[in-house]
Amino acid sequence: MALPRRALLVSAALSVCLLVTGCGAGDDRDSGGSPGAVSDADIEAALAAGGRITVWAWEPTLKQVVADFQDRYPNVTVDLVNAGTGNDQYTALQNAVTARSGVPDVAQVEYYALPQFVLSKALTDLTGYGADKLEATFTPGPWTAVRSGGGVHGLPMDSGPMALFYNKEVFDKHGLRVPTTWDEYVTEAEKLHRADPNAYITSDTGDAGFATSMIWQAGGRPYRVDGTSVGIDLADQGTRTFTATWQRLIDGKLLAPIVGWSDAWYKGLSDGTIATLVIGAWMPANLESGVQAASGKWRVAPMPQWEAGGSVTAENGGSSLAIPEQGANKTLAYAFLRYATVAEGAQTRTDRGAFPATTAQLNAPQFLDKEFPYFGGQQVNQVLAESAARVSPGWSYLPFQVYANSVFGDTVGRAYQGGTTLQDGLLAWQDVSVTYGRDQGFTIR
Repeated sequence: MALPRRALLVSAALSVCLLVTGCGAGDDRDSGGSPGAVSDADIEAALAAGGRITVWAWEPTLKQVVADFQDRYPNVTVDLVNAGTGNDQYTALQNAVTARSGVPDVAQVEYYALPQFVLSKALTDLTGYGADKLEATFTPGPWTAVRSGGGVHGLPMDSGPMALFYNKEVFDKHGLRVPTTWDEYVTEAEKLHRADPNAYITSDTGDAGFATSMIWQAGGRPYRVDGTSVGIDLADQGTRTFTATWQRLIDGKLLAPIVGWSDAWYKGLSDGTIATLVIGAWMPANLESGVQAASGKWRVAPMPQWEAGGSVTAENGGSSLAIPEQGANKTLAYAFLRYATVAEGAQTRTDRGAFPATTAQLNAPQFLDKEFPYFGGQQVNQVLAESAARVSPGWSYLPFQVYANSVFGDTVGRAYQGGTTLQDGLLAWQDVSVTYGRDQGFTIR
């Protein structure tokens, strides 16, 4: 299973190479350009003719998809290359685009990073292949994420509707209630840390992906994007709702000062000193593989709410597969894209632990009713699928979110060390983002 949020911990900055500067735009004459109408017959003909394509991706379930695809279409060879995770791959991709050399035919691009590559004209609009007709195939959150810049610039691979993962053994030991609201979450955090000073409700040292997801759920819409005109307001009511509550956890020293995805983080999840995670639906496979000693102890519950009785969720993580504009064999690349995300590959990936973005896999009884021994036999997917149906609409990322996330620790991260408040840290993050956006040629509102 992929580790989507891990990419957010990588600090490498990625220049947006904005379209207004012309950087990175492909030349249709030698790349094939964005297509006109490409029919199913054209795609089948490309598969029959065969050829070789290169796919840059780190998501592990794609290995089996590639093997199955090549078995079915023996004239096609797929070179699956791990060019790095998240920002590492994005930097390599942008370097290849700028150099006009070594650009892959297909690339994994996370939803938060997609707008940045769309604006730099690095990705192909898939409308000409009929991708715009696939809306009913996918759940709303991932589908909205790939519809960037007025086209369809990728097909969803997975999704990350959020839920509360909690260690039932720890909760039972200390008489904690599973929180249904964020106020209750703070109360249980205080109760847990009072009962065991070595235990924390969760860990957080400052993660841009988590913070934006929480703002999303709280109703904040700090980013308004209209082409190259961008609004940034990290003082809106939703943002302040999140910071007011999360600041209580910071002030009370109720958050474990442990960086996510570190060895210490895995240890804390294993020994019960980190009692919960509020995270995307892709997490079960990561717990099963990375926290094996805690098998049978964890459970999943709906995401706590900002208002009692609410049922609003947000997305956290998730990736698409996209075709770079400079790709040499786009029709064959799209054939693989469609196989991996819509056709048989979608089921293959779901069977191996990916959380589906496709409604067919998400709503299948064998998926919903699956019992997870790791989670004490709980039918975890029923909770996660319910979350997918309740994702709050209307969220947008910055068209230079990859850069913004890379400087989150330098601004907001100080709040977790007592150097500022969370709200002021977000405003400092806003200032840095505004400056960067203007320097790149955006109009900042």
